[in-house]
Amino acid sequence: MPETVDQPPLSVGSASRWLPRSRRSPAEARGLLEQLLAGAPGGQRFADVGLLLVSELVTNAVLHGTPTGNRVRLVLSVDHERLRIEVHDARADRGPVLRAGSSEDESGRGLILVKSLSLRWGCCPREGIGKIVWAECGPGAAPGGDR
Repeated sequence: MPETVDQPPLSVGSASRWLPRSRRSPAEARGLLEQLLAGAPGGQRFADVGLLLVSELVTNAVLHGTPTGNRVRLVLSVDHERLRIEVHDARADRGPVLRAGSSEDESGRGLILVKSLSLRWGCCPREGIGKIVWAECGPGAAPGGDR
């Protein structure tokens, strides 16, 4: 998993929003992504994988990366080749952890999904406080891995 933020794609479209530390935030994040992709030429090609990725990353930030009283920053950008999702949270002391979950676990497999659906993903320090967990996906089916 890379420790630096690569340059985001030259954007055809972008959007960002502060989200509350709330169970409703993943749905709000999906809505923002759907709006962005609807307005970007060819954006719908990223919808299936992108919606899963944004849900997992925002859910992780809300549950594990955002102390009470803080918000999550969602930054989205899309070009003709890739969709980039960045989730900024206020917790620098705890990075994403890939856990080997069993089929009986009710949770804990989100980052395994992120890894398998992303072209690339990673985590890096955020300017000021916290960290950025990001993922990129291509149009259509996911290749399954990080690079």
